[in-house]
Amino acid sequence: MNAQPLNDSDTPRGCPFGHDTELTRLYGPEAATDPRGIYERLRKEHGSVAPVLLEGDVPAWLVLGYRDSRRVLDNPLQFPRDARIWRDWREGRIADNSPLVPMLAWRPDCVSQDGEAHRRLRGAVSDGLQSAADRGVRRHATHFANKQIDAFADSGRADLVADYADYLPMLVIARILGLAEAEGRRLVESCAQVMKGGEDAVTHDGVIREIFGELAERRRSEPGSDLATGLLEHHAALDHDEVVAHLRAVLIAAHVTTNLLARVLELVLTDASRLSGLISGQLNISAVVEEAMWNSPPLAVLPGRFAASDVELGGHRIEEGDLLVLGLAPGNLDPEIRPDPDVSVEGNQAHLAFGAGPHECPGQNIGMSIIEVAVDVLLHRLPGLHLAVPPEELTSTASTWMSLLDSLPVEFEV
Repeated sequence: MNAQPLNDSDTPRGCPFGHDTELTRLYGPEAATDPRGIYERLRKEHGSVAPVLLEGDVPAWLVLGYRDSRRVLDNPLQFPRDARIWRDWREGRIADNSPLVPMLAWRPDCVSQDGEAHRRLRGAVSDGLQSAADRGVRRHATHFANKQIDAFADSGRADLVADYADYLPMLVIARILGLAEAEGRRLVESCAQVMKGGEDAVTHDGVIREIFGELAERRRSEPGSDLATGLLEHHAALDHDEVVAHLRAVLIAAHVTTNLLARVLELVLTDASRLSGLISGQLNISAVVEEAMWNSPPLAVLPGRFAASDVELGGHRIEEGDLLVLGLAPGNLDPEIRPDPDVSVEGNQAHLAFGAGPHECPGQNIGMSIIEVAVDVLLHRLPGLHLAVPPEELTSTASTWMSLLDSLPVEFEV
């Protein structure tokens, strides 16, 4: 059933906001260690849409169902991205230093807008990313992959999260944006803190915006062959704040790619047949990436959409101004579309990992190129590469938005 407007006479079904029902938190100790368990419990209790609390006990609807997520993502008129209609924001219940602000607040970028404003801004970003791809993403990825590996190649061991995946996509994108390598390394921690949430999220978001503000000013007088210059010179005529906001948005997307790279490497190193298949050339890395996209999407929960009017979704009354967050991870495992999650998803690209609809990730091809190069260089540089601990000892820690692999210890021949 599609989401339909409600009449005043309709009886709300299942919406506990404003009642005494104890809601589930998507943050805190349980959420950090067992997000999948929380998703499945919520699905059993509430169906495809569930009421939850975000950091600061801010109420939201978590969309768990694949079809309901597609309805929301494909319908920006009913579920826009513009946080200025968010009731809790309008009525002053979201503090300026809330860790939700960096992820949900309105910004002058294409992520926060719909319609013609979205098309104008997204066109500038898409053109800039395409130009960057044409100028050699794979070359930059190869350079930084080898540089990261050089730092540990003589030791015979490494943590492929902290030593490799955490940095490689960020350094490549920083170069594309127009930043020096040192600035790219500095931003790794700031992006991680923004995605993690907590009391330092807003401070680190300020660091990111400050660095990009300085970059935009430099490129006005010293143009280069980078995305910052491309946005400044684009016929869409972006102003300073719009340029800074889009550089930030692309960097945040690169941080999400670090998690995807870690999950792909986890899949490769916990299955000897995958590893040997990639080394021999019998298996294409794209098949492994697809599996990761379905089963461990790099962004588990996508922020956010806001109800433009009262609607029914998943059997619940969603009221005008309500916040919805999209469960990409639970949506990909929705038993209505995947009754047997062990069945191969090879060749099926209908996952939610890149979002969907008008806001689907415009830089996904760049991310895929970085991951392909990262895996290829790693396997060819490190003979005898294997996991240094049993697979069951690998752990993850989740925030509201992402479930991050804590470490990936490996050993190899020197």
